[in-house]
Amino acid sequence: MIAVLGECVADAFTDRAAGGAAAGGLALRVLPGGGPANTAVALARLGTPARFLGRISGDVFGGLFREHLTSSGVDLSASVAAGEPSTLAVAALDADGRAEYTFYADGTADWQWTPYELDPGRLGPVACLHTGSLALVREPGREAVAEFARAASRRATISIDPNVRPSLAAKDDYQVARWCEWTDILKLSADDLDFLLPGTPMEHACDTWHAAGARLIVITRGADGALVSLDGARAAVPAPEVDVVDTVGAGDSFTAGLLHDLGARGLLGGRLDDLDLETAVAAATFAARVSALTCSVAGANPPWAHRLRTD
Repeated sequence: MIAVLGECVADAFTDRAAGGAAAGGLALRVLPGGGPANTAVALARLGTPARFLGRISGDVFGGLFREHLTSSGVDLSASVAAGEPSTLAVAALDADGRAEYTFYADGTADWQWTPYELDPGRLGPVACLHTGSLALVREPGREAVAEFARAASRRATISIDPNVRPSLAAKDDYQVARWCEWTDILKLSADDLDFLLPGTPMEHACDTWHAAGARLIVITRGADGALVSLDGARAAVPAPEVDVVDTVGAGDSFTAGLLHDLGARGLLGGRLDDLDLETAVAAATFAARVSALTCSVAGANPPWAHRLRTD
């Protein structure tokens, strides 16, 4: 079992085929998203039992999230029924299918975690906790999330994805070096790195975060693949060729693929003591396939396990 702690976000995309645009308005197609929720869905579809710890609103978007998560096989028993509204993100896609988001996030459900809600018993018997993204940087709940993850590190592997959103959080909010004190796996994108440590070579950034405590660091680079760094030993992983529809959820699916493969090898549940670079590269190669398949369809719609057996 892998637990994922974080947000659900309603991703709204312009739908020019809908009637609203013809009537002089702007029609939006809303899909369930949010980095942590996407990762939980991808894990479950790959066959890893996944538990989602989220604050899910009772509004119409919250209903969309629940249906999406449960239909993918995600366990919601540890989630909180929240009274606040859901977070909304309106996405604009560029020519390469990359999304730029405008967020409507003030006072929404995802950031209101309290220490009471994040009692250690909520985690349950899991081998790994994955968190990060906005729930780890947004007030008022970020300290409760960080403390919960730190406490969980005593009995589970911890995975973090900063999933940087500059429009919603400042650079100082992403306390990556502090997180690495209790994090085993740090996954981030090259864009995240450019924001967090501008002008810093990837290898130097990896060494900085290894020194802070993280054992496995993976930096995804889009069409250029990924860099895998295990305790300073490094290797490159190529990206599979794919016809890209959009890249929404690609990084979240990569994280799920990485954790799924490591879990299937029995390597989660501790400090990755038995992990070697060759195995880490194999896990990242599998993750790149999962991510590529996500890019081949619209929205954050990660593949089911059978697609990886047939594609």
